[in-house]
Amino acid sequence: MNLQQIDTFVQVVEAGSFSKAAVLLDTAQPALSRQVRALETELRETLLIRTGRGVVPTDAGRRLLEHGHAIMQRVALAKEDLGAQRDEPVGSITVGLPPSMAWRLTRPLIDGFRNDMPRARLVLVEGFSVNIAEWLVSGRVDLALVYTPAPHPQIEITPVLQENLCLIGPAERLAGRSALPFARLADYPLVMPQRGQIFRKLMEAQAALIQVKLNVAWEVSSVPAILDLVQEGYGYAALTSSALHGNIRESARESLVAVPIKEPDIVSTLCLVQSATKKTTPLIRRTVDLLHRLSLQAYAAQPSG
Repeated sequence: MNLQQIDTFVQVVEAGSFSKAAVLLDTAQPALSRQVRALETELRETLLIRTGRGVVPTDAGRRLLEHGHAIMQRVALAKEDLGAQRDEPVGSITVGLPPSMAWRLTRPLIDGFRNDMPRARLVLVEGFSVNIAEWLVSGRVDLALVYTPAPHPQIEITPVLQENLCLIGPAERLAGRSALPFARLADYPLVMPQRGQIFRKLMEAQAALIQVKLNVAWEVSSVPAILDLVQEGYGYAALTSSALHGNIRESARESLVAVPIKEPDIVSTLCLVQSATKKTTPLIRRTVDLLHRLSLQAYAAQPSG
């Protein structure tokens, strides 16, 4: 029994047929059949039942499949560990991104992995900052960008940049404004995310302090959808400038403007967060550096105003 035979058996079972597995593995079908027959001969068990539609595992085959998954996972971990010893980024990493940054950073992140970390696998998930922080604690994500995260003993937080919240609306309605006092926000119907989202929490906290009643006209849990509604005249948004420029096509940007909210400034801090308990691997270190660099580049490249 060897690793190639075990891997072949697992691939054939998961594909459901020798022909499909041959395509996936880019190998001739007879070669796969020989590998599985060799396993059956050595183990003195029938592992697969051939049917008109493909193959199904026998009881013995199902037991071997469990062992096969465990064996191949251990092999992958061994490769990852040895790669880490060489300071080589290998393995898989899941990165969480907030909606305000996801559209702008997704392609540069994928390009960075493809060019500089070809042996590593990147998984990207999008969610509001409060949800991503929970995913990090639960282990669903390994690394993330979040806005103004709450301190947590299991999370390591590194600030990247600070951004002011702005009132975003049609250019013709906010023409000539360089800033907007917070107290004037009561005059504007707002399209906001649901309660608990960090930008809304910052706005509601300040509104309570100075006794301003926010006019929340619509609640929408999608930054691109919020901006579409603002563009169509359904109201205004309280977001960062990055959220505007990172979630709307360049051809539509002239129709919306971002006016900084002042008196006081409402500041949100974009942070890199990672587990404080997990071992820092070369892959995590390289991804942290890449995320930090791309975030600063995206912020510097956005148009002013």
